[in-house]
Amino acid sequence: MERWVLLRKGGDFEAMGEKFNISPRLACLIRNRNVIGEAKVHKFLNGTIEEINDGRLMKGMEAAALIVKKKIKNKQKIRIIGDYDIDGINAAYILLEGIEGLGAEADYDIPDRITDGYGLNMELLKRAHEDGVDTIITCDNGIAAADEIAYGKSLGMTIIVTDHHEVPYEEGEEGRIYRLPPADAVIDPKQQGCEYPFSGLCGAAVAYQFVRTLCDVMGRKKKEFDYLLENAAIATVGDVMDLEDENRIIVKEGLRRLGSTRNLGLRALIECTNLEKDRIRAYHIGFILGPCMNASGRLDTAKRALELLRAKSKREADILAWDLKALNDSRKEMTEKAVVQAKELVEGTEIEKDRVLVIYLPQCHESLAGIVAGRLRESYYRPVFVLTDGKEGVKGSGRSIEAYHMYQELSKCSELLKKYGGHKLAAGFSLEKEKIETFRRMLNENCTLTQEELTEKVVIDMELPFACVTERFIQELSLLEPFGKGNTKPVFAARNVEILSGRILGKNRNVLKLRVRDATNTTLDAMYFNHGEEFLKVLKDRYGEEGVEAMLSGRQSPVTLSVTYYPELNEYMGRVTPQIVITHYQ
Repeated sequence: MERWVLLRKGGDFEAMGEKFNISPRLACLIRNRNVIGEAKVHKFLNGTIEEINDGRLMKGMEAAALIVKKKIKNKQKIRIIGDYDIDGINAAYILLEGIEGLGAEADYDIPDRITDGYGLNMELLKRAHEDGVDTIITCDNGIAAADEIAYGKSLGMTIIVTDHHEVPYEEGEEGRIYRLPPADAVIDPKQQGCEYPFSGLCGAAVAYQFVRTLCDVMGRKKKEFDYLLENAAIATVGDVMDLEDENRIIVKEGLRRLGSTRNLGLRALIECTNLEKDRIRAYHIGFILGPCMNASGRLDTAKRALELLRAKSKREADILAWDLKALNDSRKEMTEKAVVQAKELVEGTEIEKDRVLVIYLPQCHESLAGIVAGRLRESYYRPVFVLTDGKEGVKGSGRSIEAYHMYQELSKCSELLKKYGGHKLAAGFSLEKEKIETFRRMLNENCTLTQEELTEKVVIDMELPFACVTERFIQELSLLEPFGKGNTKPVFAARNVEILSGRILGKNRNVLKLRVRDATNTTLDAMYFNHGEEFLKVLKDRYGEEGVEAMLSGRQSPVTLSVTYYPELNEYMGRVTPQIVITHYQ
């Protein structure tokens, strides 16, 4: 059962509305996002690239830029080592474009998910040394690679870490002892002593700031590389970072550029996924473009996605884009099968009683473990770890809920794990197969989640009568975009909503189109997506078969609900009308 909570944050919304030329309702919605004070409201509504913080405030940034400046001047070979996900791919592209554009001799390497595993390893460093590489720059990895970096240093290489993950630590008698890698420079806004004002950047955004700082120390104009904001935006959304503060500006500016991108690979991917280039939103990155990029690192090699971004001809870009789309289609089918298998292992078994789910799926492709964990978290609203058979032992990936810090909880089980890393809401690890049950038991014994924390909370911004759902108000809501984690779409609610009629739509018959009326006697069209059958089942249990049949046939029915919703404009044959999308119901 969900908990519905109505936000009641105070403020002078009339005055705020007058100051920023917005409606009091929109002012209230902005306050609900904890954006307080004129400067922050201005940044939220009107922030531009000029308001991004100076990258030199980041600890290690200027030192790293000076090292690379010298390497470029001396024409020493630099290798970028990224990660195999959307953040690592775009971070590697940003660094390559930036340092090559500033005159460096550079190439790249990306670990293979299956054979290499996450981040730097000895083989990648050995390969770089054999290739005559002088300097390694990591991106979206490296902060946890202390031993590997020490090995690279022993080979005589210069190593710079750019990352955004949590710094590894051990619990000592006097508190946490953080372990930084012995690199020549470490850039990570989460490291101790870093005075950068915003620590929530993804790896690609850190890389973007590095390129901007390198421009400064080399006397070049930063504007030359503004186009790389597209990639920082894609990575920020794809890596599910909070869309607040600096991230909001990066994504807003990046999306604005994406529709007219000069990047042949991005244009090809937009075309083959049938997106309208002038209507690309954060949603399309998160659920269409991003998964295609991630599919390369999951089922093949992430180098293909990087090759797409660096494609030099339309033909090359088209071939790579269609390959990635096909890989993603295959990934979706495999994911669906794994989710079904996982639910069979949970429901009706002792695992179902656990507050932290640990599910062993030996046949699941290890690259899909995180996606499956995410899907199960949505279904059960619990932290979920999915384990699969890897090349050496068992590998796992976890996805969490807001009240459970996944990285910290893994740290409490560190004696069982070969390797682990991540952050609050997602983590990865490896362990020996015989320790799976001990791992599951230890996680649950350590778990302090209460029943309230394990109950999904639906936070409602305001009750809004249907009479207020106007074309003008819906258009004004676009000022709150981009939407995503940390800046979700507003949630509106209405009580005592009558369902006047309904139709079942979609090839899977899981979409409902309804005609609804609220207590103000205002009638609107409403859509309910994805779980139409479940919705009808709930109504049948409450109102009986006859009541639902009457509703579906447009006859007078007893069906009345409270709903949460988001308003949108429906465009059909040149006619624009307001409608609502129902998100939850009671």
